[in-house]
Amino acid sequence: MDQDAFRKTYREINERACVFEKSILSGLCKCSQSERFCLAEREGVHCNSDTAQQQCSDFVALLREQSRFALKSNQPGEVLSHVKTMRIQVGGMRGLYTLLHEEQPLPLAIEDIHGLLNLAIEAYESLDKIPLQPVIQQIAAYKGRRRRFDK
Repeated sequence: MDQDAFRKTYREINERACVFEKSILSGLCKCSQSERFCLAEREGVHCNSDTAQQQCSDFVALLREQSRFALKSNQPGEVLSHVKTMRIQVGGMRGLYTLLHEEQPLPLAIEDIHGLLNLAIEAYESLDKIPLQPVIQQIAAYKGRRRRFDK
């Protein structure tokens, strides 16, 4: 399938795309508001709630702004690479989990992005009031999967 045709069809089918699509498709995060779909032998993730999508968008924008130094990203609006996007998504959720569950070990996969964000809002009143230092530390520490070289 032509890439331009795929992107056009993808946008038509997925009007409310999940902000955390990459981390969900990688299996490192899950969300109670997400729904997977297939298009031309590829997978996508749809968000079932306008409110949840806006909440996630706001949180990711906050993380992008606050983690620019950790990501070595100078331009505020630059398009991020897949690796940097994964660091924000997965590292950000791991950091938020660590902040809210200090006594518990970090799970292999975050079970519910929407639930975790709601828990953070309940604890800190709003996304803007969340202490982001531990979250940024997890973003900086997240390396992603290593490349395997077969010899």
